[in-house]
Order: sequence, then structure tokens, then C-alpha cells
Amino acid sequence: MAADSDLIKLYSSKILALAADIPHLGRLDAPGASVKKRSPLCGSTVTVDLTLKDGKVADYAQDVKACALGQAAASVVGGAIIGASRDEVAAARDGLKEMLKKDGPTPPAPFDGLEVLRPARDYKNRHASIMLTLDAALEAMDEAARADCA
Repeated sequence: MAADSDLIKLYSSKILALAADIPHLGRLDAPGASVKKRSPLCGSTVTVDLTLKDGKVADYAQDVKACALGQAAASVVGGAIIGASRDEVAAARDGLKEMLKKDGPTPPAPFDGLEVLRPARDYKNRHASIMLTLDAALEAMDEAARADCA
């Protein structure tokens, strides 16, 4: 029964609310880059489309097919990523990984809303799904930057 109560705590009302209201759902008509990531463990997928202007995210869309935890992460990222630089997105990704793996500090603003996912640190099989959106966004930023330089 303790395992059931732990799962109930994991899927808090905050996480479920975030999962139900993901910003920037869909696809961009003309993205600067598009990256699809899949978690091999659970099959969750996230596709990120974005454009850059002056090294910052100018437009963003995401197609999210993930568990509630992956959806909650996508929701926080979608609400914070417009105007973010590559360094900010990388710091968010690295901070989220540290928070999940080593109970590290909350990822820095504007991605500090990822704190809501701290209870998932004990569920290693969920980490890949939670990381998908930031991994895809960072890769898309790199691709878009390369395309801008070409």
C-alpha cells in the first residue's frame, strides 16, 4: 500500500494540472529546426520545433506524447522557453538532471517550475521521459544555430 500512496504523491494535482495545460502544443509551419526524441524505456516521444533570433528562442511548438511527468516537464518548458538562450536551456537541462539524479538544486529561472518534478527522483524509470523536452529543445537550438550560420 505504501507504493500506491507514493505514486499518488508523485502524480500530484500540480503535475496533473501542468500535464493538462501544455503551452505551445502543435507544430510550427516553418521551423528553424525540428527534433524528435523518444524514451526507449517507456516509448514517450516529444517533437520540438523552434526558431531562433539573435541566439534566443523566438518561436516554439511541441508535440508531446508522454506520461503525465513528461507532459508536466513539457508544460514548464513550453511556458519558459520563449526568449531563452542556449545557455539557459542547457542550464535547465543540466539542473533538472542533477535534481533528479542527485537531489540537486532546483533548475535556474526561468525553468525553476521544474521543481514540481522533484518527487520523481526516486523513479529512475521516469527520468528519460521527464528529460525529453529539454534534450530535444537543446538539440533543436544547436541545429537551428548551425542552419543560421550556413
